[in-house]
Amino acid sequence: MPASRRRYAARMAPEDRRRQLLDAALKIIIRDGYGAVSIETIAREVGVSRPVIYGVFDGLGDLLGALLDRQERRALAQLAGALPEAPGEQDPGAFLVATVRSMVEVVASDPDTWYPILLPPDGTPGVVRERIDRDRERVRRQFEALLAWAIERRGGPAGVDLELASHSLLVVVEQWGRLVLSDPERYSAERLAAFVEGLLGGA
Repeated sequence: MPASRRRYAARMAPEDRRRQLLDAALKIIIRDGYGAVSIETIAREVGVSRPVIYGVFDGLGDLLGALLDRQERRALAQLAGALPEAPGEQDPGAFLVATVRSMVEVVASDPDTWYPILLPPDGTPGVVRERIDRDRERVRRQFEALLAWAIERRGGPAGVDLELASHSLLVVVEQWGRLVLSDPERYSAERLAAFVEGLLGGA
């Protein structure tokens, strides 16, 4: 009986291999949680040997750090497109409806980026939670500035606690994101935008 021959991983450009390994780690995290991620499980997911991974990353910590950096860049870039800092002369109500629609579409179009942020798996490391909290605060401050702009454009109401209002708005937006991730057919961008439009119409 002939001896079995070892299967070798197909050669890939370094950047392609790096992306493949990061995607595999993210897939494991979403499916099984952070506790399931190891060099061995990533190698098995991709179908390569451990030395292939060590040829790209120094170890699991290096790989997960690169994954965290990449996902943070993606999330912030998507938010920047959905949440401009200078609305200009737009009507606040129309701007809010368009922003809600855009943010929901961002989450729905890239669930792999948003699932670990909005629905953190069991065992999410402290360093990841700290990064998420830091970025949440960045978004909250954007909300605070936008609320100040909207109130000024509409001429009131006066005396609104913008810090508390921005925290409340962030909680609502995050919950909508979770709904979109858990049931995108039921909680569509059109439904949520129509809900906001209805609220503003009755205000």
